[in-house]
Amino acid sequence: MSERQLPTIYPETQFYWDGAKAGKLLLQSCNACDKIYYPPRPFCPTCGSRDIAVTQASGKGTLHSFVISHLAAPGYEPPFTIAEVMLEEGVKMMTNIVDCPADPESLDLDMPLELTFEQRGDVAVPQFRPAKGGAA
Repeated sequence: MSERQLPTIYPETQFYWDGAKAGKLLLQSCNACDKIYYPPRPFCPTCGSRDIAVTQASGKGTLHSFVISHLAAPGYEPPFTIAEVMLEEGVKMMTNIVDCPADPESLDLDMPLELTFEQRGDVAVPQFRPAKGGAA
């Protein structure tokens, strides 16, 4: 199996990857309209304001949607789960589900998930797994 790709880190996303390296999922929030958003960008996607702040996410979410890939991808052994997770903060995030069989019988929409990180060299990549105890 080949190595998984490293993300490209831009000045606008450096805070996000620094947070992930420290075990934190960092989101941005707009001081003008109070919206929290993901993925990182230098302006609010709702109102366009550049008056933004960084906030730490709880690391809790629910499975909103998923697809099980049976095709090989660099660094991924099929089958694997690609998911859209609804974070507790109200934003959706594309990610992978780990520590859970890539099988529809094991994946329930709205199932509680918790944050975990996959180390890729010096970079930590946020992923999600079923929540321990079953509560998000």
